[in-house]
Amino acid sequence: MRHNFLKRILGGILTGCMLVTATVHAGTTQKDIDKAKDQITDLKKQKEDAKDQVDSLTNEKQGLESDLSGLNGQLNTITSDMNQLEQQAAQKEDEINTAAEDLKRSEERSAEQYEDMKVRIQYIYENGNQSVWDMLIHASSIAEFLNQAEYTSAINQYDRNMLTAYQELTEQIKEQKKELEKQKEELTVLQQEKQKEQEKVNSLIEDTQNKIQESGEKIEDAQSDVESIDAKIEKMIEYEKQLEIQKAKEDAARLAAIKKQEQENRSNVTYAPAQSDAYLLAAIIQCEAWGEPYDGKLAVGSVIMNRVRSSYFPNTVSGVIYQGGQFSPVASGRLAYRLEQGVASDCMSAAQAVLGGTTTTNCLYFRVNNGIIEGTVIGNHVFY
Repeated sequence: MRHNFLKRILGGILTGCMLVTATVHAGTTQKDIDKAKDQITDLKKQKEDAKDQVDSLTNEKQGLESDLSGLNGQLNTITSDMNQLEQQAAQKEDEINTAAEDLKRSEERSAEQYEDMKVRIQYIYENGNQSVWDMLIHASSIAEFLNQAEYTSAINQYDRNMLTAYQELTEQIKEQKKELEKQKEELTVLQQEKQKEQEKVNSLIEDTQNKIQESGEKIEDAQSDVESIDAKIEKMIEYEKQLEIQKAKEDAARLAAIKKQEQENRSNVTYAPAQSDAYLLAAIIQCEAWGEPYDGKLAVGSVIMNRVRSSYFPNTVSGVIYQGGQFSPVASGRLAYRLEQGVASDCMSAAQAVLGGTTTTNCLYFRVNNGIIEGTVIGNHVFY
């Protein structure tokens, strides 16, 4: 009897060592999984930031393209205005040339008229007396003489009128030419101003085009970052999957050892809940099973209570929940946040029911169902 008793004790000690080793491995693997999850979360945040950068740069590029379109419209308007001014300047130049020719002809005719008039006046003065006697002697009548005298006077008056008219026309043409030259100068000033506007807009267009090109290059770089992060996320997801497989193997090995050595009947083990157990249990249920059906919440609570009743886990609710490497919300800080913010009523109801003796599963483990682990599926979790 003594020999058998010692044998059982030694067997228990060896089993305990196996379980401790399995626990260390499981804890290490869970930490790796949690670390991988954190890295994936961080990468997803980086991806969102990179996508935001792509969107921001795209909006900036679209804004620059809109500005460029507006600048091209301004340039077209300026070019059209410059063409019109050029046509007006050419037309004004033609008008000035025409006025100059008219002025030259008017001055020439005025000079000719003046010379003709001088000749006639000189002739009259030099031959005035003889001409009067000749007209009187040769006239057949007084009426004829008077008609000839009136004719001579009319010629003199005509010369004066024509000279005056040519002089006035010359002055008018001079004023017209002067006004045309003034208008041409104004057109030249407008052309110069439009030229400056054109140069300014061309400079803005070139600057905007350079910015658009830079934005395009930045978008390509940012998009490349998104793709690179995507590739990293895929690798990390695959790595996490491998860790999950490894964790499942370790959990299965540990569970097999527990089942092999555990001879107690958990249903006969009683547990007196501490005053804070209900709130703590409700908080971890909400962290692990928020959004799951009520049965899923009860199942999570049952797993925790099964561990409390097992001799291979801590024998308190807080001990099980805070055991190293077992529940990721503990390591990530989500549990502490939930304890601070409060728990949902259905999670509290599930916790109270489980603490009151309701057990919906005999499993010791659960995780998100990824199709790798065989067990009882409730909602999005598999219990095993």
